[in-house]
Amino acid sequence: MTAFFQSLGMNYEWAWFVATICGILLIALPLMLAVAMIIYAERRFWGAFALRRGPNVVGPFGLLQSFADGLKVFLQETIVPSASNKGLFLIAPIITFTVALMSWAVIPFNSGAVLADINVGLLYVLAVSSLGVYGVVIAGWASNSKYPFFSAMRAAAQMISYEVSIGFILICVVLWAGSFNLNTIVHAQQGHVFGVLNGFVFNPLLFPMWVMFLISAMAETARAPFDLTEAESELVAGYQTEYSSMAFALYWLGEYANVLLMCTLNATLFFGGWLPPLDLPVLYLVPGWIWLFVKILFFFFVFSWVKATVPRYRYDQLMRLGWKIFLPTSLLFVVLVSGYLMFTRYAA
Repeated sequence: MTAFFQSLGMNYEWAWFVATICGILLIALPLMLAVAMIIYAERRFWGAFALRRGPNVVGPFGLLQSFADGLKVFLQETIVPSASNKGLFLIAPIITFTVALMSWAVIPFNSGAVLADINVGLLYVLAVSSLGVYGVVIAGWASNSKYPFFSAMRAAAQMISYEVSIGFILICVVLWAGSFNLNTIVHAQQGHVFGVLNGFVFNPLLFPMWVMFLISAMAETARAPFDLTEAESELVAGYQTEYSSMAFALYWLGEYANVLLMCTLNATLFFGGWLPPLDLPVLYLVPGWIWLFVKILFFFFVFSWVKATVPRYRYDQLMRLGWKIFLPTSLLFVVLVSGYLMFTRYAA
């Protein structure tokens, strides 16, 4: 894209700048539209699981319901509690929303179709996604209210607990792919099993890692059954209790953008990303971004399915799962994967 703008007469610096802005908009704008649509889709899923209709009035088949909700929230008054730390109170949702968008810079949508194809892309995703806890903790503290503060403490403990397990799980993927670059990780999954199956998920040593990553992703994004940060029976609405209008909407947008990110990482790290399920030439006639889109939709359906059917964990169960089951298991598989690779790939 930079070369295209240079051909229009721009020097390299301005061409790079304009190309980068265009690349950001090409990711951010469709992502915001996708967030609106998946909120609608999730409500339809919940309606189907509960044997009711879900949103079906605003627009054809209810497709405009999310936009109507967004307009309603936009027209509401922004209320800032008098006893709150007003600066931090208003900055917190901006942090959450911004951090949720930053990770998408290194996500490959097709071979080479990535905004920033950096060598440490996976490390960048892990680092940026871990910053999301700051928006939640700052919101809980700045609200100067007991329930949001309790929620913020829960969120900090929960996110840190499962980020440790996610880190060890990703080490297994990096060891097998031999790179932190997400493009390279996807290419390493081509014909991974029997020369036909694309994806690390078909590997017996990495399949348990995918199961743990899927569950940890739900806990990391505070989705049911791990939505202890928003437990309305104990905490009213969690760290969002004192928020209204667009500040509240930014948390919703950030949450669903993170859910989409985790669905994308599941597809990219374990299910071959833009690659088709089978390494057959005829399947490569379908554009890679369509395969990635289908896999993301599948994982989002799984997230919605779990939220509609699985009851909420107790907090002690949440912590025990993270520290006593996932952490030692993921550490064990780091040893197993590295040992297997030493005896096979690097034996000579």
